[in-house]
Amino acid sequence: MSKPKVVLGVSGGIAAYKACELLRRLTESGHDVRVVPTESALHFVGAATWSALSGNPVSTEVWDSVHEVPHVRIGQHADLVIVAPATADMLAKAAHGLADDLLTNTLLTARCPVVFAPAMHTEMWEHPATQENVATLRRRGARVIEPAVGRLTGVDTGKGRFPDPAEIFEYVRRVLARGAAPQDLAGQHVVISAGGTREPLDPVRFLGNRSSGKQGYALARTAAARGARVTLLSANAALPDPAGVDVVHVGTAVQLREAVLKAAADADAVVMAAAVADFRPETYATGKIKKKDGENPAPIALVRNPDILAEISGDRPRPGQLVVGFAAETDDVLANGRAKLARKGCDLLVVNEVGERKTFGSEENEAVILGADGTETPVPYGPKEALADQIWDEVVRRLPAR
Repeated sequence: MSKPKVVLGVSGGIAAYKACELLRRLTESGHDVRVVPTESALHFVGAATWSALSGNPVSTEVWDSVHEVPHVRIGQHADLVIVAPATADMLAKAAHGLADDLLTNTLLTARCPVVFAPAMHTEMWEHPATQENVATLRRRGARVIEPAVGRLTGVDTGKGRFPDPAEIFEYVRRVLARGAAPQDLAGQHVVISAGGTREPLDPVRFLGNRSSGKQGYALARTAAARGARVTLLSANAALPDPAGVDVVHVGTAVQLREAVLKAAADADAVVMAAAVADFRPETYATGKIKKKDGENPAPIALVRNPDILAEISGDRPRPGQLVVGFAAETDDVLANGRAKLARKGCDLLVVNEVGERKTFGSEENEAVILGADGTETPVPYGPKEALADQIWDEVVRRLPAR
């Protein structure tokens, strides 16, 4: 089989050096990558570097190798074009159809998925002109990844940071896997909770669970690749922020409830994949609880945590909002799942069997998706992103038509 052909466009921003890591991941995973930098990008990373890492010639001009008509052929033959980093200038040129170099000509001739990974200062990203250009590109079908929040050039911090190259690679991989499939979540805002809440006992101890957050993060990555605006509420997951996803970090069940209610106000779908502690200590010890020789510890009184899934299912802030829950069971899996589906009042419930060596921390999962409409969709053992895509398939089928 031929290698997937990827065009990596690089525009002139300081984050250009980070695209080298993206290029390395693409080539090492079996992609045939042609790097097309702008002239200004070569001020940050030279042509020799791009050529050595990709194994292909590098040019910025339409006048090079004219007999091959590169300004047409490169875009025509690509399976995917990604511009990383994409500056405000590049987004403006792409939105207005300007074509004054090889990269902008390639963007006009490409009929494959096109992805932009912006990187710029916060003020430039938030400027109305940039936001209108982004909206125009998305309306035409291009995928514009939301930039990350963090340290920018110099001492500035804010939204506009180039996303983690490893996460951009995961995004690109999912877009390539979907091929010509439509962005069926485009225009939808989805909220996903992931990880496991921790309920503090004292300054050094907590009640928690084994959830790694990997299934929730897989849901976030696949939703982003399918065009959704994604808000990920991460509870103690030691995982990098997915590219193009707004991440809110929380700790306890009470904090997660507050974040869910706030984010769900304008959400089309809410997926509660986090493992939320059912109980928390009634009191918090401000100092470390000491053990005393010859004495057993005092009993720890517990109180119930809020039932976030039942609350959001019973009082939906938006008409037509879809709610998906998860049920981690150790026995009578389907029977307990059906009972929980009826009790919680959600639209879908993803039921799986868990244990010390099952599901938690694994890269794979298997489950049954139960629907309030009586449907039952088994998903065989496989990668968690495969289960995530199946969940989104069920969500898309139930979302109100726009």
